[in-house]
Amino acid sequence: MRPDEVPHREPQSPLHDGGVLYVVGTPIGNPDDITLRALNVLKEVTLVAAEDTRSGRALLRHFGVSTPLTSFHEFTGPGKTRRLVERIERGEQVALISEAGMPGVSDPGFALIREALAAGCAVTCVPGPSAVLTALVLSGLPTHAFHYIGFLPRKAGERRRVLAELASAPDTLVCFESPHRLLRAMRDVADVLGAERPMVVTRELTKRFEEVIRGTAAEALAHFERVAPRGEFTLVIAGAGYRGQGSGV
Repeated sequence: MRPDEVPHREPQSPLHDGGVLYVVGTPIGNPDDITLRALNVLKEVTLVAAEDTRSGRALLRHFGVSTPLTSFHEFTGPGKTRRLVERIERGEQVALISEAGMPGVSDPGFALIREALAAGCAVTCVPGPSAVLTALVLSGLPTHAFHYIGFLPRKAGERRRVLAELASAPDTLVCFESPHRLLRAMRDVADVLGAERPMVVTRELTKRFEEVIRGTAAEALAHFERVAPRGEFTLVIAGAGYRGQGSGV
């Protein structure tokens, strides 16, 4: 077919007809990672519900998006959840964004998704960046099967119990951890899963100071005992029986 024979198509709206909840993935650090579809949806919906309105407003401003913003976080009560669902039932289109990454993954947006589905509303996902998958692929550890834990428990006893239950699992483990709990968590990993268990610790993924520490649990722990943990961490831990080649710390 010659270029002049290509049929003309009118540009289509990125939105579906009727009320819809759009679950929109946003960058986990580098703003250039946002997708064209995500931007188009954020521009055209009636309302954006954001886990953190400060970071949400900065993101929208960065891309020249003027859609109204409202908060939806872990302390949002059932009344506001219901009001957002009612707006969708009336035919409005609402976008849900987290502070970073995919809403619903260790994120309070799950509650709005659940209530919208329970009310029979249309819910669709606009895929985007994910710290879980980014860290997993970057780790070099097996990706064919993995177990996502979320944030490790705050209390040492519960944290050690969770790790003990997974100690013999063959799947790669992925979890989040905060900087002020990292050393305690990594000591438990080394103690419960074994000091020689291969693991990868990623920090500030996609950002300017992105760092990837590869080695054993003991080596990674020693690194952060020398260097104070800063930023947000994703830990990727080899499954039981993995015998890959590590690059060291």
